[in-house]
Amino acid sequence: MPKYVLSLSAVIASSLFFLLSCNSPQSQDESSPEVSFVRDELSVQHGQELFNQHCAACHNFQEINIGPNLSGVTTAVDKDWLVSFISNAPEMIDGGDERAQELFKKYNQYMPAFTMLDDQQIEHILGFIHKFSQGQKRSRNNRPGGILNPVQEKIPMADLRLVLEEVLTLPASDTTPPLARINKLLAIESSQGERLFIHDLRGKLYEITDRTPQVYLDMNSEYADFIHIPGYGTGLGSFAFHPEFEKNGLLYTTHTEPASTAPADFPLPDSINAKLQWVLVEWKTNSPKSGSFSGTQRELLRVDMVSHVHGFQEVAFNPLVKSGEADYGMLYLGMGDGGAGMRYPFLCDTKEQIWTSVVRIDPLGDDSANGQYGIPDDNPFVNDPAAVSEVWARGFRNAHRISWDRTGSGKMFISNIGQHSVEEVNLGVAGGDYGWPNREGMLLFDPMANPELVYPLPANDSGYVYPVTQYDHDEGNAVSGGFVYAGTEVPLLEGKYVFGDIPRGKIFYSEVDEMELGQQAPVYQLSIEFEGRATDLENLTQSRRVDLRFGLDSAGELYLFTKSNGTLYKVVGCKDTSALAMKGER
Repeated sequence: MPKYVLSLSAVIASSLFFLLSCNSPQSQDESSPEVSFVRDELSVQHGQELFNQHCAACHNFQEINIGPNLSGVTTAVDKDWLVSFISNAPEMIDGGDERAQELFKKYNQYMPAFTMLDDQQIEHILGFIHKFSQGQKRSRNNRPGGILNPVQEKIPMADLRLVLEEVLTLPASDTTPPLARINKLLAIESSQGERLFIHDLRGKLYEITDRTPQVYLDMNSEYADFIHIPGYGTGLGSFAFHPEFEKNGLLYTTHTEPASTAPADFPLPDSINAKLQWVLVEWKTNSPKSGSFSGTQRELLRVDMVSHVHGFQEVAFNPLVKSGEADYGMLYLGMGDGGAGMRYPFLCDTKEQIWTSVVRIDPLGDDSANGQYGIPDDNPFVNDPAAVSEVWARGFRNAHRISWDRTGSGKMFISNIGQHSVEEVNLGVAGGDYGWPNREGMLLFDPMANPELVYPLPANDSGYVYPVTQYDHDEGNAVSGGFVYAGTEVPLLEGKYVFGDIPRGKIFYSEVDEMELGQQAPVYQLSIEFEGRATDLENLTQSRRVDLRFGLDSAGELYLFTKSNGTLYKVVGCKDTSALAMKGER
């Protein structure tokens, strides 16, 4: 297990310890105006990368190690002074700064200058220190041994470059970025050939015909209580067509409504206020072959959430099963913790509650408590009176995407977005406990301690299903679940599960045959090419936050799309860059 790695240098470790104990007029107190530190996730994450690179030998936020306990340093010491001292401590000492000279007298050595860091980099480092420091101050125990950099090995670049082709840009649904909050692409097969659908979280489901999006269903006109603000994944969350859609005309969607809009099937305890409700709806169209919806709808399931985050992230049918098989027509619903994991862990760490689960129901049945859907007889907890019978697997902070390998293995992949340390991809196991809020990746998480840290697993650990692929926040911030490539146009992607990172827009893959329970599959990063030029998604979208998603068409060909510019791209090729290099090409 990696060691606790938390510094600016061994010398700044001692220096900052002095800063924390100093009460000079330059110190900040509670009566001073609030000092501004960067807070957006990408800046803070960049700060962590720099911290691990330049400062990772001596510091932690819990105890004096080689260096000082950094908890509280950003509120105890003047920010401008910290910036100057980090940038060039010897200059401040030689220039007569009182605090700097006291540090030199105390430790009898210079802290090296970090003049290679520009102002923005130092701002990001301090933003990171401030966030972790505040997390430690809010913790309800002082658990030692936290791990800041759990996966120290960097993800290598593969010798593979995806060739992208732009398909279309969705109509803007707002005047400020993201202009279109596109979230899921889904293909269905019909007697007329493939039908391709994509949706915007702000309420519109489109069908793509001849590379042109046409509105199929608009939640804004169907539900007066529909909301898509604040962001955080709210709105029209996901959609799925029944495998017999062309015969029965059934479509399923999830969406958000204000708290207390209607009685919840799974309400929060009276002592906890709900911030909103997630709703699962069945739609029945009068004409399955029509390019727009016309018909009726009925509500299947309504759940209260303690916050605006981590709701109904996915709804899907297993595409591999056939009529007559047990899983045919069973609807899977990925449900996060709703933000309860940190504030109300007792709602998550139990089979008696529905949050943090992958739910599996029969939408055509009627033996649920509300009579609107069925409970499959083979659900793992169906005969346990203490458990929620709808739950198929549990322990997910944010079960973001669910997909199945269509190329032969039949593996079910469930991506799970982490708190701060680890992003993971799991194999679906009926009845499995994936750990949240007691585990994050292959590490222990303690909801009572600093939420920015994870800890080594106990010696005799058992009872949890662990991810088959993981990466930490040096590499990305939130996993974007993907697909096993199942097409024929890009043979270099055969056998690969392609996924990525939502904010940064990095594209990864792992080999499917290496993604097995009980082991970690290596992760590789893919580069991209667009219009004959090697690039990356940050540059292609001209956005620091890419908001990456993936999709497959009915032929198994791979697509990716980005909220930042509302554009859908198809992967039309893949180049072996090592072979190109041998030829002297780029």
